[in-house]
This record gives sequence, C-alpha cells and structure tokens, in this order.
Amino acid sequence: MGRISKDNYYLDIAQTVLERATCLRRVYGAIIVKNDEIISTGYNGSPRGRKNCVDLGYCTREAMKVPRGERYELCRSVHAEANAIISASRRDMVGGTLYLVGRDAQSGGLLNDATSCAMCRRQIINAGLSRVVIRRTPTEYESVDVQTWVDEDDSMPERP
Repeated sequence: MGRISKDNYYLDIAQTVLERATCLRRVYGAIIVKNDEIISTGYNGSPRGRKNCVDLGYCTREAMKVPRGERYELCRSVHAEANAIISASRRDMVGGTLYLVGRDAQSGGLLNDATSCAMCRRQIINAGLSRVVIRRTPTEYESVDVQTWVDEDDSMPERP
C-alpha cells in the first residue's frame, strides 16, 4: 500500500476539522503547518459566545437571498482561515502553509471551487504564510503561492 502525499495528509486533517463548522451553506476547515508541525486549526462558525446558524436554524445571508461570495459582513461566521490565523502566533506562521477544505453543508459534497475570500487573502498575506493548499477532489488539490495574491492585488480598482 502506498503512502499518501504530505499535502493530502494535511488536507485530510483539515477535512476532519471542518466537521466542527456551523454554517448552513458551506463548511470549511483549515490548518496551518510549518516545518511539518500543525501550528493551529480553524473552522467557520460564529464568534465565541454567539449563536451559530445551525443553532438558530437559518442563515441571514440566505434569508436575504445574498449571492455566494457577496456581503460577507452579513455573515455570522468567522471564516476557517481567519480562525486558524487568530489561534496562532505570527512568528510561528511566517513561511508556513495553510491547508483548506470546503464542503457543501446540504449535500456534503466537496467544493471543487473552494478558495479564500478577499478578506481572508489579506489576512493570509499579513500572517506571512507562503502557500495555501486547497482540496479539489479527495486526492487532487491546488497549491497557491501567496505571493501571487500580493502581485495580483484584487483590492485595487481598475483605472478608467
């Protein structure tokens, strides 16, 4: 029997972490790894002490018919990447890798289009992480060099 790659090993752990997520739309799990050690984990859910969408039984953004990827300020959740970053020291993260897995909360299927939102990308950049590995299928993944997010600054409007 062959061993799975290190990237898939860590993605499997991130996929287990997402089992704690509380979103009714999409659930995510993230782990930060440096020098082959897990630094922190995170999943998407409401801030500590606040009710989660699964507890309330509804999603505010869904009730307002907000399209996916828009109006994150209306979401009750802190994203998985942000929670992983919050739980770690920057000096421990610099040069590390964030592993991210997403799943549809209703169907349970893997999200082959999972990615970090613009706000999480900014946090990943400032945390000093060098790579983000995103699961696409049970064995396939995309590896993103964080420097490309710096170079392709999506926060700058196009000039007329």
